[in-house]
Amino acid sequence: MALRGNLPVLLLLFAAAATASGKSARLDLFPAAPGASVAARARGDRRRHAYISAQLPSRRGGRQRVAAEVASSSAVSLPMSSGAYAGTGQYFVKVLVGTPAQEFTLVADTGSELTWVKCAGGASPPGLVFRPEASKSWAPVPCSSDTCKLDVPFSLANCSSSASPCSYDYRYKEGSAGALGVVGTDSATIALPGGKVAQLQDVVLGCSSTHDGQSFKSVDGVLSLGNAKISFASRAAARFGGSFSYCLVDHLAPRNATGYLAFGPGQVPRTPATQTKLFLDPAMPFYGVKVDAVHVAGQALDIPAEVWDPKSGGVILDSGTTLTVLATPAYKAVVAALTKLLAGVPKVDFPPFEHCYNWTAPRPGAPEIPKLAVQFTGCARLEPPAKSYVIDVKPGVKCIGLQEGEWPGVSVIGNIMQQEHLWEFDLKNMEVRFMQSTCTR
Repeated sequence: MALRGNLPVLLLLFAAAATASGKSARLDLFPAAPGASVAARARGDRRRHAYISAQLPSRRGGRQRVAAEVASSSAVSLPMSSGAYAGTGQYFVKVLVGTPAQEFTLVADTGSELTWVKCAGGASPPGLVFRPEASKSWAPVPCSSDTCKLDVPFSLANCSSSASPCSYDYRYKEGSAGALGVVGTDSATIALPGGKVAQLQDVVLGCSSTHDGQSFKSVDGVLSLGNAKISFASRAAARFGGSFSYCLVDHLAPRNATGYLAFGPGQVPRTPATQTKLFLDPAMPFYGVKVDAVHVAGQALDIPAEVWDPKSGGVILDSGTTLTVLATPAYKAVVAALTKLLAGVPKVDFPPFEHCYNWTAPRPGAPEIPKLAVQFTGCARLEPPAKSYVIDVKPGVKCIGLQEGEWPGVSVIGNIMQQEHLWEFDLKNMEVRFMQSTCTR
């Protein structure tokens, strides 16, 4: 979910205790509520996409990020809790923060630079709040520091004295969700196999006294997985061999079904059929990929090449967007091909979706959902299950689960399209690899 600002907020110095060398860290992910309104998620995605599109032109060409050193890997796992039935289209993890450690449920977000938790002060929705004054390891970050001025997304200019705390106003969607607070450093505790723990010292953490948006009503903050020098993903991947991975279970899976987040290389075999280049803008947190073609029922669609060109449009992978958003030329081509082949199925109205169908019972000779395939640069080809693009919105009703984005503008492969695949982000080699998976351990 998240987007923007300058550069993130999370400096991790791993002081791992008693871990086995050469293994990967792995964290369970839990799907958000199947009961959440798909229509509401679609509207939220529209606001998020508008914000992403607005940020891209202004952020490109910004400050350079320094590549993180890739250290030897050792096994570390982060305790998790279920975020299911929380009413959003996000995936959640659990993190222990402070001394003594306190557990928080956070949104796992590849579009976020800033990791933050809800803090005491202001109106707090139900859930835990972090009290920095009660943590022995908390230290405020001064507003005069380089961390505040250069790295904290949406840091505020007011700095009455050099010792005043760094403050931020972080936005996630246009005119919508966000968080306001101060920045400090604290420790984070990670559970290891066998009941052992590792402590991460000097985590740069946002302490949000004000927070709004539906996504945050049942969670305690955000875990940043974005492409940023000091994001959680970048720092943890640097510690564990230069890669991180996640596998998202079906968004309608039972509440006890879990996927996982992993740190360490080798989660997906490195073959031409599974990998494609990552396009990383030094000033942006997003993970870009290059699409060469989209096929429906085996036929390549007529979509202008500039739609997929990172310089004029491009495509990003985003765990915080629920539905896939396609720039207008791509959206119209894909939807036209799908609706043509689904013409024999009775249509129904289900706003805000444009194309919905009565799927109460199979009819003799009724068409099957045509296969959709996304061809990336190279040989990698994403062939999602039909339920990832013709989605169930209520019993007996399916809709084409794609949204139209602006053109010119970026396209976004959302988390429903990514589900039941294992995605490995190899930051060392600037590649993303993926393969079908049940997301079980």
